[in-house]
Amino acid sequence: MKALPPTPAPKLGPNLDFLRALWQLDHALQRRSKRMIRDLGLSGPQRLVLRIVGRFPGISAGDLARLLHVHPSTLTGIQQRLEAKGWIRRRSDPLDGRRVLVGLTEAGREFDAADPSTIESAVRRVLARTPGADAEAARALLQALAEELTDPSPPEAPDADREAPRT
Repeated sequence: MKALPPTPAPKLGPNLDFLRALWQLDHALQRRSKRMIRDLGLSGPQRLVLRIVGRFPGISAGDLARLLHVHPSTLTGIQQRLEAKGWIRRRSDPLDGRRVLVGLTEAGREFDAADPSTIESAVRRVLARTPGADAEAARALLQALAEELTDPSPPEAPDADREAPRT
């Protein structure tokens, strides 16, 4: 018995089709992150923190939070888990005791390398086959959307995907 071809997804309009693609991406990120926990012992966000700290040894926790666009308390939990595993070290800034500086340990440096099973490697593979202008346009679009969603008072706009009321 032959399998039927998959039914194409219905066209929902540009707004909902784009949002559906974002949900698909979010779901894929979550699945890969869970697989990374199982296979590597760290999640996607933990690996991103580890890789950035590897690029900027001694980065302050505040600068790291700003770079990642997260609240410092969100970053604290990630750092605590990485520190508990012995992959990062946090210390007070000798010039300003209120600041915390973050660096990799020897064990953390072992994870600061390419690994084909990570989210980062999947991004690298897609970017390698995507024209630079397209990749930059996608990054700019995602950044603009993130900024719009972060805006505490977005303007009211009609939902262009909604059908007109029936009379």
